[in-house]
Amino acid sequence: MTLFDPASTALVLVDFQDRIVALPTTPFTGPEVAANAVRLRDAFSESGAQIVIIQVRRPGSEESPVIAELKPRAGEKLVIKTAIGGFYNTDLHAHLRDAGVRTVVFGGIATEFGVESTLRAAADFGYEVVAVSDAMTGLSDIAHESSTTKIFPRLGTVLTTAETLAALG
Repeated sequence: MTLFDPASTALVLVDFQDRIVALPTTPFTGPEVAANAVRLRDAFSESGAQIVIIQVRRPGSEESPVIAELKPRAGEKLVIKTAIGGFYNTDLHAHLRDAGVRTVVFGGIATEFGVESTLRAAADFGYEVVAVSDAMTGLSDIAHESSTTKIFPRLGTVLTTAETLAALG
């Protein structure tokens, strides 16, 4: 039996953009978490789950495209955000609700900024949330560790990429 029902699950990947993936992150590099995000995206897509790619475009800052490996494919949702979190002033909640999503699985950069803000809002909206700890990385070890060991377990479930893929079946 699988933990995830693809019909009611969405994979949400936050801020996998050229400039952000290139940042000095820890405990994993941007390319390491991007590789895990690609594995997740391929498996969730194949299962029929919703895929959402979130891209930040902050007013007055240089635009940074989504990395080539995670550019949205046909049928996937691209959410453009102008704030830290992916729900504020976007149609993310409406999209997930209309698609019948009940569980949202997260990866992204940085754990303690875009990922945490979006995950907290998802929990506030009543979604079951899952943080994939090695498909996200932070700007400091302590920030990533605090999010993945103290905050996220109180809001939902924390799994690794391997555990998430096994739960998907």
